[in-house]
Amino acid sequence: MPTISDRAWQCLAKLALEPAHEATFNERSYGFRPGRSAKDAQQYIRINLRSSCNGKDKRVIELDIKKCFDRISHKAIMDRLIAPQALKLGIFRCLKAGISLKFPEQGTPQGGVVSPLLANIALNGIEDVNKSYRRGYAVRYADDMIIFLQPQDDASKFIKNIEEFLAERGMEISPEKTKVTPATDGFDFLGWNFKVQRSGKFVCTPSVENYTAFRKKVKSIANTSHYGAETKAQKIAPIVRGWRNYHDRCNMDSTKDSLWFLNHATFKKFLAEKKMTKYRAEALVKKAFPSVSWTEGKFVCVKGGKSPFDDDIAYWSKRQCKLYFGETATALRKQNHICGYCGLNFLPGDDINLHHKDGNHDNWKKNNLVAIHMHCHQYIHSGTAQAENIQEPDVAKATRPVLKERCGR
Repeated sequence: MPTISDRAWQCLAKLALEPAHEATFNERSYGFRPGRSAKDAQQYIRINLRSSCNGKDKRVIELDIKKCFDRISHKAIMDRLIAPQALKLGIFRCLKAGISLKFPEQGTPQGGVVSPLLANIALNGIEDVNKSYRRGYAVRYADDMIIFLQPQDDASKFIKNIEEFLAERGMEISPEKTKVTPATDGFDFLGWNFKVQRSGKFVCTPSVENYTAFRKKVKSIANTSHYGAETKAQKIAPIVRGWRNYHDRCNMDSTKDSLWFLNHATFKKFLAEKKMTKYRAEALVKKAFPSVSWTEGKFVCVKGGKSPFDDDIAYWSKRQCKLYFGETATALRKQNHICGYCGLNFLPGDDINLHHKDGNHDNWKKNNLVAIHMHCHQYIHSGTAQAENIQEPDVAKATRPVLKERCGR
């Protein structure tokens, strides 16, 4: 396992390698890449299987690579690495440190910061192996891949070409987990279940496996006797909010996905505690299960081969701001997607905080809220900055570099 100093070096190496390789990566690869997410892959599948694309007639190959991170050939990675010789030597040493004695020429560092990037470098191009058949037929997220087949396509030829591609890199397909499935039967991918109904309507819901794992987490907290209902509600809330945010582009109409049963079971657990009233239990359950709005299919994929390193700051700033909702989203639109303190654009990876101008965190009036970078927020509350001088950005002068006044300047 990499030590802290090893992880720090790998992080620096990743920062140096990523911009060069982002320019070469396939546009339909979405795993472990800046500015891209699982929801891009979800939306791409939706586009390919919707009724206007005759999704009900299609099949999919659910591709699974056997022990991907443990079997990647070191030579395949080093031959495709775009880096100076000194950096290549460091990556080579990372690959050779802590490897399996059975496979000395294969595998990436377990838990290494740079491992997902190295896997993407080795697997880059697998999306276009069967490009002669049809462009845009596959989508990949790290080592998980879905291939779309038309009724006339021969699945065995597609799989054979993929096997040859992987063999050059020391990997192989898992025959037990790789299967061809009609779109009307449904398939699981990245925690979602995708299915095309007989009528041609496309439906995406949380997968059974994903829901079961989530329910197990919530019930383990609700059923424990180590702490009271108040603490349980505080621990359950971020889990529920995170699960609902991840699935906010799915169809969440069903009773199961709306968490009605889980909500009711938790309410009975809270009510069973001593000195707990019905109204108090209802308030705690409401706190433990925060509501998150969902809109099925309303997500915009990353445009083509766009990358955060292509210097299109306006595009990435607006896209980053769309990840937020509620008061934060309102403030961002009002500020034209720029920080209300430093005046710089928000980029992928930037954390956005809401700042209360008057210092009163109970005052949620719109004219009292301003969206700023997390580090700007920390700087304000450190006592160094004058928080009362923060101004809202002028939309007509979005490029104005100075949006605040400081004492003595």
